[in-house]
Amino acid sequence: MIPELWRITHRREEFPGTVTLSLTQVAGTPSPIQPGQFNMLYAFGAGEAAISLSGPSASSAEPLTHTIKGQGLATQALCKLEVGAQLGIRGPFGQGWPTHLAANRPLVIIAGGLGLAPLRPLIYSFLKGHLPARSLQVFYGARRPEQMLYQPELGHWRSSFELVTSVDHASTDWNGHIGVITDPLRVTHLECNDALVFVCGPEIMMRFCIQVLLHKGVDESNIYLSMERNMKCAIGICGHCQWGPNFVCKDGPVFCYRDIRSWFQINSL
Repeated sequence: MIPELWRITHRREEFPGTVTLSLTQVAGTPSPIQPGQFNMLYAFGAGEAAISLSGPSASSAEPLTHTIKGQGLATQALCKLEVGAQLGIRGPFGQGWPTHLAANRPLVIIAGGLGLAPLRPLIYSFLKGHLPARSLQVFYGARRPEQMLYQPELGHWRSSFELVTSVDHASTDWNGHIGVITDPLRVTHLECNDALVFVCGPEIMMRFCIQVLLHKGVDESNIYLSMERNMKCAIGICGHCQWGPNFVCKDGPVFCYRDIRSWFQINSL
C-alpha cells in the first residue's frame, strides 16, 4: 500500500490533455506486470489514480508505460509532469487479459478512444512473437483523427496486421471510415467459431460491439472486456469500484462477458 518512487524517462503528448509516460523505478526491482493490469500512480500533493499498463511488454527489464488523460486533479497533475520528475506507484493490481487462451487462435482487438491503451501491450507482444495467436485483427475508433492514440505507430501496425480505423468526425484529409467502429466490424470477416476477442472502450461502444459479435457467431465465453470504475484502495476494501457482485480492482478490470452478462446490460450500474 506504500507507493514506490519512479522517475519519468520519456514523455510524449498524444494530443492535448493526454500523454504517455515511460517510467523506471528509482530503487529496487519492479514487480512484473501483465497486459490488462493497472497501477495506482501517485502525483505528490494531488492524489493517485488507477492507470492501466500501455507499455510494449510485460518484461520487468523495460520501462513501464502508462497513457494518461487529464480529467481529475490527480490525472491532470500526472499529465503536467516532465522528464526527470518523480511519482509514486502502487501495484500491479487486478486481473489481466487471458493471453494463454490465444494460443493458435485468431485474436480480435476492439478499442475505442483511450481504450486502446490497455490493449497496446498485446499488440507488441504479438509483433515480438511472444503472443502465440494465429492472426491479429485490430479495430480502433476515435472521435476525431487528431484524437487517435499512438499515431506514429499506426502506420507500422497497418503494415504488420489488419488494422481497421474509424472516426466519428473526419477532417478533410481523412481517408478511413467515418462513423462508429461497429460498422466496419459488422462487415469484416472474422473467424467467429474460434476467435478470441478483447474489447476496451466506452461502455456504450462495448455493448454495441458485443451485439455485433454475438450476431456474427462469436461465443460469449470468447469475449473479454476491460471495465473502468472509480478505484481508491485497489484491493477491494473501500468499495468504491463495486460493480454487481464484483470489485473491478481485484476481480477485474478484465472480465469474461459470459460471467458478467446479467449486470453488464444494466445502464448506470
